[in-house]
Amino acid sequence: MPTPRSILFLCVANSARSQMAEGLARKLWGDRVRIQSAGSSPSRVNPFAIEVTREVGVDLTTHASKSVDTIDPASVDMVITLCAEEVCPVFLGKVPRLHWPIPDPASDDPSLSRAQMLERFRAARGQIQARLEALASLFDLPEGP
Repeated sequence: MPTPRSILFLCVANSARSQMAEGLARKLWGDRVRIQSAGSSPSRVNPFAIEVTREVGVDLTTHASKSVDTIDPASVDMVITLCAEEVCPVFLGKVPRLHWPIPDPASDDPSLSRAQMLERFRAARGQIQARLEALASLFDLPEGP
């Protein structure tokens, strides 16, 4: 598989996992790899995703949730899906695909405290960061802006 020059991260709402992956990947590779994210049912960028990525120097405040239907297949060399328990969006481009089943940190459970929600989002961020670093070494993608 050739080194990707453009990666699309997909999850359902394009609100947490794929947004964090987009921001973390941009920090890791700068402009050497084109990074996009999208979802099958876009909503809004989750405030907890914004908060936990800010902790590691990534600003998601200018990000917006996007539909997978708005992504030009010609602009993508690789797709990485981040769904675990839900059905991942379908992307019709004929490109290599990776699946990273990371549980959705977002929850509507009112019994979860703010600290518990942050813990869930930090765990997802950590899993994404580790997989991005592994991907960088697999393809010998240089790190840094």
